[in-house]
Amino acid sequence: MFERFTKDARAVVVDALGHAERAGARTVGEEHLLLALFDREGSRASFALAALGADRRRDSVERALDDARRRGGLSRADSEALAGFGIDVDELVTRVEDGHGAGALASAGRRGWFGRVPFAPESKDVLTRSLRIALGRREREIGDHHVLLAVTSRPGVGAEVLADHGVERLALERVLYGTAA
Repeated sequence: MFERFTKDARAVVVDALGHAERAGARTVGEEHLLLALFDREGSRASFALAALGADRRRDSVERALDDARRRGGLSRADSEALAGFGIDVDELVTRVEDGHGAGALASAGRRGWFGRVPFAPESKDVLTRSLRIALGRREREIGDHHVLLAVTSRPGVGAEVLADHGVERLALERVLYGTAA
């Protein structure tokens, strides 16, 4: 699959690994792919993020991802679903952090094979979806814009944070292809 990745898409994967390593994360998560997409300049994904105004809100995106990381990777939708069962995630996080320190629920610390941080199932799913999106559009290569589309196509923290910052799947398709596909 990776032989089909463009230079920009490969850079997203490498930069996501760097984000995960610097954060001391156990795995390369979807949030690391998202941060790496925001790092790109002069690519189709960076153009789309700029066209939708998200590039100017990177700090807010990072804060939202940090909040999700603090909640152990739970999205707001996950937290709301748990609230329906009487579980207050914010209260739970506060109690855990009171006893174990700030960020106690954030994943930390263990290296995978060969000393590298492995990719989490959700980030592997994003990369697989990017291939499916490219093939579905009859495009031979997988660009960073396909990775961005893949993040918006699956439920989770990445899509939720992007939607909160004006980047939803249909708007993204309009910017990238001139129409919603």
